[in-house]
Amino acid sequence: MIRGAYAEAMGDRLSARELIDLVLDAGSYDSWDTPPRHPVVSPEYRAALDEAQERTGADESVLTGSGEIRGRRVAVAVCEFGFLAGSIGVAAAERLVAAVERATAERLPLLAATASGGTRMQEGTVAFLQMVKISAAIATHKATGLPYLVYLRNPTTGGVFASWGSLGHVTVAEPGALIGFLGPRVYQHLHGQPFPEGVQRAENLRRRGIVDAVLPPEEIADIADRALRVLCGAPRPGAATGAAGVGELPVAEAVSDVPAWESILRSRAPERPGVRRLLKLAAEDVVPLHGAGDGEGDPGLLLALARFGDSPCVLLGQDRRGQAAGPAEHARVGSAASNGPGGPADRLLGPAALREARRGMRLAAELRIPLVTVIDTPGVALSPEAEEGGLAGQIARCLAELTMLDAPTLCLLLGQGAGGGALSLLPTDRVIAAQHAWLSPLPPEGASAIMYRSTDKAPEMAAQQGVRSLDLRRDGIVDRIIPERPDAAAEPETFCARVGAALESELASLASQPAPVRHAARLARYRRIGRIR
Repeated sequence: MIRGAYAEAMGDRLSARELIDLVLDAGSYDSWDTPPRHPVVSPEYRAALDEAQERTGADESVLTGSGEIRGRRVAVAVCEFGFLAGSIGVAAAERLVAAVERATAERLPLLAATASGGTRMQEGTVAFLQMVKISAAIATHKATGLPYLVYLRNPTTGGVFASWGSLGHVTVAEPGALIGFLGPRVYQHLHGQPFPEGVQRAENLRRRGIVDAVLPPEEIADIADRALRVLCGAPRPGAATGAAGVGELPVAEAVSDVPAWESILRSRAPERPGVRRLLKLAAEDVVPLHGAGDGEGDPGLLLALARFGDSPCVLLGQDRRGQAAGPAEHARVGSAASNGPGGPADRLLGPAALREARRGMRLAAELRIPLVTVIDTPGVALSPEAEEGGLAGQIARCLAELTMLDAPTLCLLLGQGAGGGALSLLPTDRVIAAQHAWLSPLPPEGASAIMYRSTDKAPEMAAQQGVRSLDLRRDGIVDRIIPERPDAAAEPETFCARVGAALESELASLASQPAPVRHAARLARYRRIGRIR
């Protein structure tokens, strides 16, 4: 019987078949299910199975099959919560694994919609162990580069949330859904009090960076369609990409010789377009993702799936809106004493941002599509909290993972590029820079403070350190400069269009190169920088 929190969860919820009909194109669903073979451990369990089947019209807690979303064939696996609270036993697990393996064999993206209390208690430990083989099947599916999308419905708890419910490339939750490892009824019995309200709700998990979005069932098809246009679409050989064909890069445009300090001041203009405006004006099929997937996130980093023309990518960009950017604060970056609680470091990039960046790197590797990194930061947080959070280790891991990533990689130096936060997103196959973007170990004010115990020498330090885009191209750090006329803040729409066209052509060129050749060139590139001849 369904009681307590589970009975309340039923409400007016859609059945599994109703959800399938809502999400898939009309008439396209093809069931893959065969009659289940249930282990019958008691007459009471047999009666419960019969009663569940009669009440729901389903023969198990999971329905699987294939269908189309906006004309694209996909595999689906949907929980029927009305069947023994959507619990997973041996028969349900066998059905689910068979569907995942068939989706892998047929090269289909997989959409899973969970709604479950977890393991089927009537089958005991054997049912509990089914989560292992389900997770292995999902991991194998993802290892072939196929997308796995998850919709967490109300409720999703226990072993389902701790296995196939938490492995999605993109994870969306139903508004108000109860989602958590420990079921609230179990908690209350163990502790004698209700589980704290709101902790296990979809909206809180979105805030905590565990799910990417909270959307009603009516919007599943739309977000799945947008995500799959990125994840399943590859550049078309021979297709036009901006001013050049695939594999061709346009001739570099001349840029004016502007002093480094002038570029730095222009890069800090509040009106200068950042990564969000770039996506709005120059990208298509943008699917924002959120957080590192492990309970952390940082407003200073944006993670998304997107397309620039015919070129899909995973994009991770430093968002200037979520970071400290006031000119007075730049002088203090680099001084740990000035970055205590409540100071600028609270709005600078911290370890969580870099863990989120590493999620983006893993997505690009798993999905086998290019990674675009966008640098625009005044620096990382220098604080006790950042130190204890492992900031240095996260920078090191970003550098190691990015240099070794199998996917094509492209960096856009869009604005400010200060310190380890900028460096952690830099080592890619190609680097392009906006004309007034710059890269430096510290903001020039911080470098001046170290060298002269004053910030007065910041303009001279900027010139000496070779931080501007022209210097970076001369030193082999930047491959291509995007002109600003006279700066991006004065022409945001046309500037973003130029950047978008550059990204499209660069991505298409990278995609045309054999992976071993591309990766060897990447490693050689960074060995050469700074070498004394």
